[in-house]
Amino acid sequence: MNGKIRILVADDHKIVRIGLVSLLNTIDGLEVIGEASDGDEAVAIAQRTRPDVVVMDLMMPNKDGDTATAEIHAMLPETRILILTTFGTSDGIARALASGATGAVMKTADDRLLVEAIREVASGRRYISDDIRRLLAEDPPIPELTDRQMEILQSITRGLTNADIAKLLGIREDSVKKLVATVCTKIGAANRTEAAVIAIRKHLLKL
Repeated sequence: MNGKIRILVADDHKIVRIGLVSLLNTIDGLEVIGEASDGDEAVAIAQRTRPDVVVMDLMMPNKDGDTATAEIHAMLPETRILILTTFGTSDGIARALASGATGAVMKTADDRLLVEAIREVASGRRYISDDIRRLLAEDPPIPELTDRQMEILQSITRGLTNADIAKLLGIREDSVKKLVATVCTKIGAANRTEAAVIAIRKHLLKL
């Protein structure tokens, strides 16, 4: 790559953005050309500035990082996206990687590793840090749920009974029972309570 690596930093925490921008602008060969405070801004600024690399947080308002990643990747396939997150489960990271991100690093990583990751993805290579690899191995992502299964999981998490869910969704109670069993199996839950705990812990729902 000729010239500096042009970087867009997307993070909803201003103090984090300031720190990242200050750090990256001191590194030879790197230049921050934009900042975004949410996913919508990230997509709009990426479209306008066409950065080489987007350093993308996962948990942001208005549009989360994996959704913004998918949109930027579809719009600018040559732009590389590096996930930088404190997100404690594998699901958002897995979705972002499946949506077009080519790297992922935890925010606890040291400066050297972050810079290495940026340079690697900018060169077209994939970079998954060791702690992200461990997380993906130890906490496998949940298989994608259908819209109906997500409705069931949302209802379970709200504490609704099968009868409540049947009335809410306009379906038979025995159908609800089968759907609850399917959801529990799919997310690896032994029962409704565990399903609700998993849904909250892995941020499967926008509550």
